[in-house]
Amino acid sequence: MADPRGFLKTKRKKPEEHAASERVKTWGEFVIEPQESDLRAQASRCMDCGIPFCHQGCPLGNVVPEFNDLVWRGRLPDAVRVLHATNNFPEVTGRVCPAPCEASCVLNIDNVPVTIKDIERTIARSAFDGALDPIVTPRSGRRVAVVGSGPAGLAAAQQLARDGHDVVVYERDDRVGGLLRYGIPDFKMEKGIIDRRMDQMRAEGVTFEVGVDVGVTVTGRELLERFDAVVLCLGARVPRDLPVPGRDLEGVAFAMDFLAQQNARVAGDVVPDARAILAGGKHVVVIGGGDTGSDCVGTSIRQGAASVTQLELMPKPPLVRMPDNPWPAWPLVFRTSSSQEEGCARDFSVMTTAFAGGPSAPRRVAKLVAVRAELSGGSAKPIPGSELEIPCDLALLAMGFTGPEPKGIVAELGLRLDARGNVATDIAGATSAPRVFAAGDASRGQSLVVWAIADGRRVAAGVSRWLARAEGRLRATG
Repeated sequence: MADPRGFLKTKRKKPEEHAASERVKTWGEFVIEPQESDLRAQASRCMDCGIPFCHQGCPLGNVVPEFNDLVWRGRLPDAVRVLHATNNFPEVTGRVCPAPCEASCVLNIDNVPVTIKDIERTIARSAFDGALDPIVTPRSGRRVAVVGSGPAGLAAAQQLARDGHDVVVYERDDRVGGLLRYGIPDFKMEKGIIDRRMDQMRAEGVTFEVGVDVGVTVTGRELLERFDAVVLCLGARVPRDLPVPGRDLEGVAFAMDFLAQQNARVAGDVVPDARAILAGGKHVVVIGGGDTGSDCVGTSIRQGAASVTQLELMPKPPLVRMPDNPWPAWPLVFRTSSSQEEGCARDFSVMTTAFAGGPSAPRRVAKLVAVRAELSGGSAKPIPGSELEIPCDLALLAMGFTGPEPKGIVAELGLRLDARGNVATDIAGATSAPRVFAAGDASRGQSLVVWAIADGRRVAAGVSRWLARAEGRLRATG
């Protein structure tokens, strides 16, 4: 284990960050990577518990005590090997994962968990600084198509290639990465890390084809003619809308459209003025309190918004755990993101009832009309007499997603959906269509990046088992 008395001698310490007043002037990451001595000190706090809960909290099952011990001992190459054994992209999860592993850490009983996420990110940086060697295995002769290049698709593709299959990843956008590329702002995750991992995957036998809208550019049946199996990692890209009066006014937009445009600008693309969504000089209202809403806050501030207000339908969470939310469950407590720290008014229990235009531009949003709400019977109900208005030149809808797009390949192949509108699968990821599998948000619903990676790994294993059985049946029938 790490230092047996480390958790007694060393206090929890997060890496330093550039001041909010400075970081909002750029689009780059703002976390200052710790020195190796600081990293080792934080790793020494791991108690190597007899029954560790950290890797149970992690959907990937990362063996946290093991890599903490290796970091403390200065054996970073071994820590890289241990971490990559369960996590294909720790450079991603070390930046954008909410760290359920830390929530489950025994030290979190006292709210001072090991800084697992930061240690993971630094191990991944060590891998990038050194040789990110490809893992090349003998070819199986089988071909697999992966539709979608988000975290589930990339994880599935890498695992399938390492199982020896020839893998082609099809991506509708002009660059690989899905929501990693166009949904997460660069100030949280710079996109060069995706490109670096793609280089490794190409060396492992993965081919990427961008600008291919499967179901339109190429049909699902055509893929089934070319490949032995197809894995759908389509994501849950249908945003939840807000059907209230004034929804069709100019200046009311979906959060992902706003974020994707800015990521494209950072990448050097030009967004035509006719469809540009910009916050500069505007009073911005973000509707939705999750990660996507927080990303809209940070992006709006960097674009020069006059003000940013974030509204949440649910009540403000408690500052500490409630008795019905004990450790090691995920703590349902009030949090402040780095973007919210940069300058954002937050309000809770607010239900938007309408958008309204101004006298000089009636077709463009000028204010948001809302009412206070209270929970009753499991849903939010308006409180009579609590109406309010908020100046609003740009409203960003960040209320989550309802599921995968029902058209395209899902409709073409007649895939069975579950009660929530997601693609129904068995434990191996098999759908109702022969030789078609699904992973990630498309089958489990909107979730975390870490769950998407775990799902991609799980379904890749299911595909490889199915291909092995199919190979056995072919040999038996000779």
